[in-house]
Amino acid sequence: MSNKIHAFDFLERDDKSGSMPSVAVVFGDEPFLKRLVIQKIRSAVLHDETEDVPHTELDGESAEWRDVVDELSTHSLFGGGRRLVLINGADRFVSEYRGKLEDYVERPRATGVLVLQVGTWASNTRLFKSIGKLGLQVECRVQQKQKKKEKEGLLLAWLGRWSVHQHQVKLNSVAASLLLQLVGPNLGLLDQELAKLALFASPDGEISPEMVRDIVGGWRTKTTWEMIDAAVDGDAADALRQLDNLLQSGENPLALFGAISWSLRRFAAATRRVQLAERRGQRITLPIALEQAGFRKWPPEAISNAGRQLRQLKRERAGQLYQWLLETDLALKGSHSTPSRARFILERLIVQLAKQTVPT
Repeated sequence: MSNKIHAFDFLERDDKSGSMPSVAVVFGDEPFLKRLVIQKIRSAVLHDETEDVPHTELDGESAEWRDVVDELSTHSLFGGGRRLVLINGADRFVSEYRGKLEDYVERPRATGVLVLQVGTWASNTRLFKSIGKLGLQVECRVQQKQKKKEKEGLLLAWLGRWSVHQHQVKLNSVAASLLLQLVGPNLGLLDQELAKLALFASPDGEISPEMVRDIVGGWRTKTTWEMIDAAVDGDAADALRQLDNLLQSGENPLALFGAISWSLRRFAAATRRVQLAERRGQRITLPIALEQAGFRKWPPEAISNAGRQLRQLKRERAGQLYQWLLETDLALKGSHSTPSRARFILERLIVQLAKQTVPT
């Protein structure tokens, strides 16, 4: 068995009681994934979720080694499977009884399965290496060292699988991306919002980006989209008024920019596709470029509205969208991170979008 496995991969494995090792470590900072992993281990060892099956849960802050060994060594009165002993918050327990745990991994009790749920889990220890060879180690976090796009791709793939498996609904890539932008990389909150969206899914079980926008975002998200529409329609006054309403209600400028950026990147991507086709001597229609950039065909007027807005931006400004978004992002995270200066930088972006080209 490998040193460790990520929770996403473990949850898709077909584990049975006989394949579950005698010692397992569940580690990381994502409580939602930890809960799912522990549920799967429990189901694999105990076969069901009734209260009569042999299992014990202990607090890692107060658990004593002798009590843990006693539990692991006790045969179930009901016969059959092994006893499951789960130690929650076991960081102190591991630190205090590391030597005993190292010995136990080499000679575990055949009557029990020990599960340690910890926050941190160092890979340079003898215990890590021993459990890597003889036990199970499940990492429950979204990798912090991954590049932003790789991390986002991992979460989007999980959202697509989880929506079908857990909530029996289909979440396309555009809707999943918008949901991630609105909620953030908190898997527990994402699951809650998916459960809410499932109640409003269409008869064929599909969740649209419009549903995500209206149901998850509420009035603030609706106002944000109205603000963006006003800006790309050329109505700077209305867009600035909507921005003021959002900021006055306490909306975080970075959160606002996340929604703005998500929307404008699609216009930028459509523009880039047209430019690349022209450089290659090819021809691509604007509706096709918009569709390839992530705009949906439904409702029927969606593509035509997006095309009208892109034409209002005009080629020169549309070609600068990526640069404007980068400059705004850097400013909001640096020189314009305070609320008053953040307002200014968002207002500047809106004016850039809505400004009409002056004839020369």
